[in-house]
Formats: sequence, structure tokens, C-alpha cells
Amino acid sequence: MKHRIENRSQATAGPRVWAGIEELSDDPRLRAFIEAEYPAALELPTTARRQFLKLMGASFALAGLTGCEKSSFVAALPYVDQLESETIGLPRYYATAVLLDGYAQPVIATTHAGRPTKLDGNPDHPVTRGRSDVFMQSAVLQLYDPDRAAAPSRHGELVSWADVESAIGTIRENWRADQGDGMRLLLGPTTSPTLLRQIDAFQQQFPKARVHIHAATGPESRRQITTAVYGQAVDLHYELANCDVVVGFDEDFLGPGPNQVRNALGWSQARRRFGDRPGNRLFMAESVPSATGALANQRLIADARRMPALAQALASALGVAGASRPEVTEVEARWIARVADACKERVGRSLFVSGLSGGAATALWIARINQQLGNVGETLKLTASLAGHPDTGTLAALVSDINAGHVTSLIVLDCNPVYTAPGELELGAAITRVRSSLHIGLQRDETGEKCEWQLPLAHALESWSDASAVDGTATILQPVISPFYDVRTAHQIFAMLLGETDLSSDAAVRETWRQNFGDAFELRWKQALHDGFVEGAAPFVMVPPVVDAIMPASVAGDLDIVFQPDPTIWDGRFANVGWLQELPKTLTTVTWSNVIAVSPALAKRFAAANGDHAEVAIGNRRITGPLWIMPGQADNTVALYLGYGRTRAGRVGDGLGYDAYQVRPDAEPWLMQGSLRKLDTREDLPVTQLHHRMEGFDFAREVSPGEVKQASEKSPAGQASLYATLPSAKNAWGMVIDLDSCIGCNACVAACTAENNVPVVGADQIRAGREMHWLRIARYYTGDIAEPRSFFEPVPCMHCEDAPCEMGCPVHATTHSPEGVNQMVYNRCIGTRTCSSYCPYKVRRFNFYDYRAPADSPTHAAHNPDVTVRSRGVMEKCTYCTQRIEAAHVAADKENRPIRDGEIVTACQQACPTKAIVFGDINDPNSEVARLKRDGRHYVLLEEQGTRPRTTYLARWRADETESRQG
Repeated sequence: MKHRIENRSQATAGPRVWAGIEELSDDPRLRAFIEAEYPAALELPTTARRQFLKLMGASFALAGLTGCEKSSFVAALPYVDQLESETIGLPRYYATAVLLDGYAQPVIATTHAGRPTKLDGNPDHPVTRGRSDVFMQSAVLQLYDPDRAAAPSRHGELVSWADVESAIGTIRENWRADQGDGMRLLLGPTTSPTLLRQIDAFQQQFPKARVHIHAATGPESRRQITTAVYGQAVDLHYELANCDVVVGFDEDFLGPGPNQVRNALGWSQARRRFGDRPGNRLFMAESVPSATGALANQRLIADARRMPALAQALASALGVAGASRPEVTEVEARWIARVADACKERVGRSLFVSGLSGGAATALWIARINQQLGNVGETLKLTASLAGHPDTGTLAALVSDINAGHVTSLIVLDCNPVYTAPGELELGAAITRVRSSLHIGLQRDETGEKCEWQLPLAHALESWSDASAVDGTATILQPVISPFYDVRTAHQIFAMLLGETDLSSDAAVRETWRQNFGDAFELRWKQALHDGFVEGAAPFVMVPPVVDAIMPASVAGDLDIVFQPDPTIWDGRFANVGWLQELPKTLTTVTWSNVIAVSPALAKRFAAANGDHAEVAIGNRRITGPLWIMPGQADNTVALYLGYGRTRAGRVGDGLGYDAYQVRPDAEPWLMQGSLRKLDTREDLPVTQLHHRMEGFDFAREVSPGEVKQASEKSPAGQASLYATLPSAKNAWGMVIDLDSCIGCNACVAACTAENNVPVVGADQIRAGREMHWLRIARYYTGDIAEPRSFFEPVPCMHCEDAPCEMGCPVHATTHSPEGVNQMVYNRCIGTRTCSSYCPYKVRRFNFYDYRAPADSPTHAAHNPDVTVRSRGVMEKCTYCTQRIEAAHVAADKENRPIRDGEIVTACQQACPTKAIVFGDINDPNSEVARLKRDGRHYVLLEEQGTRPRTTYLARWRADETESRQG
């Protein structure tokens, strides 16, 4: 769908609410696409069909579908003889954690017959409080990835662990002879007390050995910035629940990352502080649109290089000592004045934050503003840095030592630096010059391929280990399944390096906590395993910012090139997880690829369209990728997304997108100046936003406090209907979604996929409009394309009282339950798709192919046995997690009691980090869902259709009436 933005004023003269620039340009191909309920049957070329068969029914390539190669996966059999404590059909739950950037994400793992099928946040943990993000939800699928390293290898040839122990013994003798001189350990960020203890012991044995840390996504950069700003490495903790005003400078604190769940919970708690008005205000200055910026009352669009000057100008307006007033534009001055006016009277109730692209210069002014306004200790708290070993070198220093011939042995632990290192370092070539190299990781990835030895690492769900959450609370990781590959934990392998003889999987972890727990070890150990964490967060410290000024990096070049982790693939570690590849990215809704994001103004300058290829150059390094025109992006800023361009991710993740690491500079990894050149080639991107369009325009509503008061005083008016009134059962299930709390994070979509066995279909099927997600996060804009206002709207099945789909189905495969749930009877469906044609909300999905996996596929181990796996020719959709409803009925019947309010929690509701989704019995006037349906912000989507949906919405609070988006 090739189009160009020729004239902004004409483009914005279309619908009041628009979903993409294709709609603004009135592309005739788009009109033809959305007029059909389903696009014409897609004829796949030979190569595309081969790729589709690899992906069909799984999140990764399936054994038996890619030729004669047999997968190394061995079906995991939980047990032969049933355990006495096991009841067939009932799940068991274990408290453990998965890891992201070295931090623990505390989870409750649901297991069926000994195999984990679902992960949800630990409800008792102070960080997650039962909520989750897309990475947590999808970690279970990574466990079953058949492309994981299944056994140790040397030069690509399989070896035994006895061979490994023998080789390590020989290498240890060489280290002992020269006290480890020439030995280097390179690891990713870690908060594991056990691993840090083992590293200390290793350095005591070999005092001349050196440790280096590499993190592509920011922990080390934040550590360097805070060291420059505060004189020591500290972690910053945002107490968003206590904030009246939040001001951000290119900091997407509600976006993906280890802090997302905690920040989202705090943000939404403050937002709902009052029932009749919003509880906080958000001001954002940013160069690239973000999930956080989409929620801002006031969003200032400015190029990334402007952030230090804007922060200093704001510091001057707030009376910070030493802050001069740099030159700012009129729009910037108005934004600064409004921020200053909003914060001056809120001592200790505001919060100022900055991102990585602003560097230490921006962060220093932000720190001084927080100190000036009394925010430190109230809305901003500091702890000593948790991630990483305290005495470490950089990746660049390691490469320099290798090139100088000072490194004879290299151990790479749980990171992939050959892929994620800045391209200018040429680490892959350097590693081949090291005499002995050993990689320890989940996969034989790009780094494992270059190293002499590759040792397979156990997945977090198979491991005994420990780690700290972002607040410093320690979590003991316990295995929820026995390893089904020939793998070892990081602590077992480190025990080999230390020459220890006890290589049991839990020995090192027990030893660490035996030292911590003392005489009460057994009691406290069992309690920690039961709870999923050890009580006690990291203590807060009071550290003032440094006095000396920090000068921003010099700027040379026309365009700012900003680097960002991918919203679903992160730094590339999740590239082989099909659930995440197929998950639409929050602001672009692109799947299966990354893009080069440019502003509408820059696209107009180059006469470019979405999907056109462009070349980005930084120095003498270049990459090529597809363009995406991002509404609301700063005119001279280009965004590159990390995580793609993999060559050793696996059969799903290889060969997708471009590798942004190739042009990423080591000295300035988040912001650099460069150039862009449009090429003559293009591609059709697999995008979901323009699919499944609804009739009507009033999708995501906004209200002011005055409008809410008027609406609360009115009695709801009934609407005439031709349908007969159906008798209601004792319970009537319904859902309310609060658009003011939704941050578009897709945790609900990922949770629904995991809970309901939603298949992955691949990029070609998505291009044809055939994605299978039961729930979508629709993204809408209003206003001018250069500075629009953004909205997120989750759209599941509406479960209409007067459902057109039920009327349309010729075989009565879609039915209405006595409790108001719109049901699908799969074995009745004959595939006419009439129901979907009749549905005004476009929430039904059809199985054009048999997406089920072959009998020997590891996918089956990840399936929820309580949910049917659908076959070809069947329609499917959201069921309100009917399996959970029935389980609650059974539990209540056994105890001879009614179902309690809040007892049934749908998968999307359980995952949502902002608690934007509420489900319950609308027949109970005291239930939370019934209360919300009486709220003044409550509205019905496409109410004029007369379908009387059970799923309804709370409107978003309108930005301040006197303010525009730019000030």
C-alpha cells in the first residue's frame, strides 16, 4: 500500500479518528482491503509456503516440516506413576522467577502434569503484585524451543560433559600457573547473589583474571550515567503512586523493560486517586513517540539533541542554582513555563526523569531539579546499584586487550556479544584470536558459533538459582520441570571452573543462603521457596548530585540517530519466540520485523512511504531497512530498533529485519548523528492495525471532569431492540476496560495467547489479514499527523446480548449461554464465516490452515490442556476464559457457596499491569464491574449498533482544556 504524505493539512481533513497514514492518504488499495471481511485467498509462492510450514502451529520451526532433519527435542514425560499428591486435571503452582537484564521477574508458574504452561506475576511480591509483561508471559515458550543448545559442543561437534570437565581441569592448571593472567570473564548484567559469590571466589583463586560486563539494552549505560551524576553507581526508583506531576525527557518509563510492571502499577494507582478527575499530570519532551508519551497531557516534540538544553532551561525556570537559560523556541518556552507552573507548589509531589539518549548532561539537570523540589526520598528513591559485579571492565577494553594479545582465555556467560556488540568493535573476529574460548548460553548463537566450546545453559524454569528484583528483593529460582536437554545451570558450570566436586544443581544456591539464613536455614529456605522471595528490599541511600557541570556530547550532522530496544524482541534474545515475533509492536503494530522510524516531515522530504527501503549511515558503517512514518516524531530524528538481523537465533528468528548493532557506535550507543538515503526498493510490512476495521468513528472517547459529572446525573436510556429478551442466569458476566489506564503494552494479548493456545501464523498470513489474536490493542490518532494525540483501545469479543454473529451462523455454532457468554461450538462450525461478516467489532478469527503442530512437536508441552486446540476451517474468538469460569463454578459448588466477586480473573485481566481490565458478575450490584458500569466515564463501543455488548469501556480523561499538545 504505497502512499506518500503530500500535504499535511489535506491529510488531516479526513476522519476525526484515524488509525494510520494509509487512511489519511485515502489509499484506494486500503479501501479495497478493508471493504472485504477477509482478503482473497492468498496464493503463497514456493519460498513463502516453505516459511509458513516452518511456523505453522508453533512459535518456532517444527520438527518434521523442514525436510528430513529430526529435532533434538525429546518429549518431556512428567511421570509414569502418578504422585500421591497429584490430582489428574488439576494444575499445580510454583513460585519462582524468570530473568530480564539480570533482574528477577517473580512469577507463579502453572504446571499441568509436571509441565509449565503459564506464567503470571507473583501476587505477593511487592514489585509485580500479580501483574506481568509480554516477556514474562512468553518465557514459558522459550523453554520449549527446539533450537536451544541441547548438549555441549566443541568446534560445533557434540562432546560429553566429562570431556568438558577434563578440558576445564587442564585450563585451570594453566590459570593456576600464572594466577589467571590473560583470563577474561565476560558476562551480562546479573543480580544473582550466588553467581556474584562464585565470581568473587574465582578472582580469589586467580587474582589476575579480569571481569567485563556487557549489556546491550542499558543497565551498564545507566550505571555509567548515575556514576557521573551522583559520583557512585546507584539505581533510581520512581515512586509514581506518590506523584501529582511527572515530567519526562525521552524516558519511556511505562514502556518495556524490567521496571515496566512496577512503574505501570504506580502510575495507574496515582491516576485513579480521585474518582471524578485524573489524579496526576504528565509532561513529556521526546524525540520518538513512546507509550508514555502517548498518555501525556503535554507532549513536546523535540529532536534528541535538544534534551540537555531543554532540561537546563527548565532547571533555570525552577530556580536551580547554576542553571543558565539556553536559547529555546517559542513552543519550547511555553512547555517549560507550564511545567514550572505545575510543579512549583508541589514540593515532594513531582518527579523528573530522563532517558539514556539524553546522556549524563540531561540526567544531571534532572537530578538537580529533583533535589531542588524536594523529590528525593519522596517520589525518587536511590539504592546502591544491584546489577553487575562492582569491579568490571568494558567491552571495548576487552576487545583492545584481545587485539593486543593480552587475552589467552575467554569465558562468555549468558550474553551474546558477537551479535550485540557495536559493529565497529568487530568482536567476532577478535574472539577467533583467543587461544581458548568458552560460551555458556541457552543457544549456540552468534557468540557460541565463534567460541571453541559451547556449553548449554538450563532455562530459568529448569534451574536452581537466585536473583534480585528491581527493588532489591531477593528471589530464589526453583525448577518447575526437569531439564529435557543435556544442560547445566550457570552455577554448576561455575563450580567446574572453581574446581569444586559437588556439582548438584542446587548446591551453590543452598550454600549462599545457608550463609545468609544462618541457623534458621531450613525454615527460612522453605519459606522463601513457598513465597517466591526473601523479605527485605534494598535499603535507600541519600546521595546528592555532583557539583561540577557535565557538558553534552558534541553534535555534528543533520540527523539524530536514536537507538532503542525492540518492544517485543528486546535486544534480540527473544528472536526465536514466535509469540513475541507475532505480537504487534505498541506504536507501529508491525510484526516479524523492525523498521527505521522517521518523521512525516522527513518522509515528505525524501518522498518516502511506509515500507520503502532506506540506508542509514553513521561514519563509514551502513545498514538498510524499511521505513516507517511515525506520526508525532521529531523532524530530524531517526529511530533504529535493536534485536533483529540475527543469523543464529534459530529457524524462526534468523534473517528477519536489519541489524542495528552494525552501525551502533561504542562511545555513544544511544544517540549519534548520521545520514539517511532512500533506496529504490521496498517491501510490504506485516502490520495489523489496518485489519479488522470497525464501522463508525467514536472508538476511543475522551471526557472532562465536567462531562463526567453531567453523565453521572443522567439515567441510562434503554434502546429498542428486535431481539427477544433472553432469560438471565444467576450470574451475568461482563467486563469493563479503562482506557485512561491502558498503556498499550500488549501484556493482555500475550497472556491471552498463552492461556488459550492461540496459534502463530507467520508474516505472510499477517500481510493477508489473517492474524489469530483473540484480543487486539487498537491504536488510534486524532489531530495533525505532525503532532497527533494517541489512544490505545483493547478490543476483545464484546459478548453481545443481541449478538449479530448468533443470528448469522447457519449451523448455530455460535451460541448464547444463560450467563451471557457468546460461545463457539467448534465441532459444529463449517467455516462459512458469516458470523465474522455480521460482527461490527471484527473480533473473530478463522483458521484458514491447520495450524496445529505435528504429534512430535514440543509445542504440545506448552498448551493449556483446559482449552481446545482448534483445527482448519473453524472460527475462534475470546471466550471470557470460560475454562476459568467453569473452574470457579466447580469450586463454589463444592463449598456450597456463591461465586465471590473477583474470584474469576480472566487471563488478560490477570496480566494487565495497570489493572485496566475488570471482570465480574454484572447482576451483583456490589461487584466492581457493576460499579464501573455506573461510572460517569462509562460508554458502549458502537452503541448505535444496538448489540448491547457485555464488554464496555471507561473513557479516557481529556488533556487539560486550556492546553494543546505542543503547549
